[in-house]
Amino acid sequence: MVAETRLYDALSVSPTANQDEIKKAYRKAALKHHPDKNKDNPSALEKFKEVSQAYEILSDPEKRKVYDQYGLDFLLRGGAEAPPSGGAGARAGGMPSGFGGMPGGFGGIPGMGGGGTRSFHFSTGGGGGGGGFSFSNPESIFADFFKQGGAGMGDDDDIFAQFTGGGAGAGSRNGGGRSRFRESGGGGGRRRMPTPEVTTVEKPLALTLEELYKGVHKKMKIKRKTYDDGDGKRKVEDKVLEMDIKPGYKAGTKIKFKGVGDQEEGGTQDLHFIVQEKPHETYKREDDNLRMYVDLDLKEALTGWTRTIPTIDGKKFTLSKGGPTGSGYTETYPHQGMPNSKKPIERGDMIVEVRVKFPTSLTLAQKTHLKDIL
Repeated sequence: MVAETRLYDALSVSPTANQDEIKKAYRKAALKHHPDKNKDNPSALEKFKEVSQAYEILSDPEKRKVYDQYGLDFLLRGGAEAPPSGGAGARAGGMPSGFGGMPGGFGGIPGMGGGGTRSFHFSTGGGGGGGGFSFSNPESIFADFFKQGGAGMGDDDDIFAQFTGGGAGAGSRNGGGRSRFRESGGGGGRRRMPTPEVTTVEKPLALTLEELYKGVHKKMKIKRKTYDDGDGKRKVEDKVLEMDIKPGYKAGTKIKFKGVGDQEEGGTQDLHFIVQEKPHETYKREDDNLRMYVDLDLKEALTGWTRTIPTIDGKKFTLSKGGPTGSGYTETYPHQGMPNSKKPIERGDMIVEVRVKFPTSLTLAQKTHLKDIL
């Protein structure tokens, strides 16, 4: 006969449950109510705290024995004196908020095992009392549970990594991992810390200059890591993202998707696609302007030349010069460049630049002839 069943009820187990049954019940409840799987559900955070703290007591044979005989309130008061016979002085109703996290030590608890006094000195939460019991951080309880093998299911390392980021000791009592809970000063209680910010993953999005000129609708298939709601196991799923590339987007432009990446501690990753321009065989982009080159040999540069100049939108211009034309000479075609992404009706210019290729060698006769005519 136990004094009360609040902690057993939190884990949905019988007071006669053995340690394996308690472990399995906690494993199931903790995965179900873990804040990372319920970031928009504050009640899940409280439920996670309750089942973790219930497990902390019921998984320890000494704490469980005291709880079974005297009840939770006596345990939290520090056992200053035995409660009246017939009950533990438990409050009516459900489990207390976070079980209180009250400081204070276990002094002599009378009546344990055939008379005499048995002393307990639990120091599990760093409370402010005289070395007494207070609850550990719920995420530390969860982390330690899986680090120690959990319920012997064989996949605890993988499951634990989903909620802690995978590092050794992450989220544990000694590991320094980030947590939603922390101790408040002095009284051994707990208060919620802000949820860690989710990370942002950046991926390149290579586009042709023509796509950036006209604009295009893109569908991108990505693979994202998530976990099964039933057993918490890691899985990979496909997701299709659709995006509109506006005319005039430049390299470095970010196209942002919120909450579509891998699920991790703190929530689901954001995904940013960063525009990259594929090299073009004709044009080099300079902000909203386009530059192209016309290569002339020395004879053309001296005597004259004609070229057909294409534009990014398919038009053609004829460019002719009678010569001589120096290397670096430019001809500008206004409003034939790239559109402005913020003002699509405005366009940059197209700049045509001449490059003169000089011969690498000349015969003596050629040199003599050039000297005579120049």
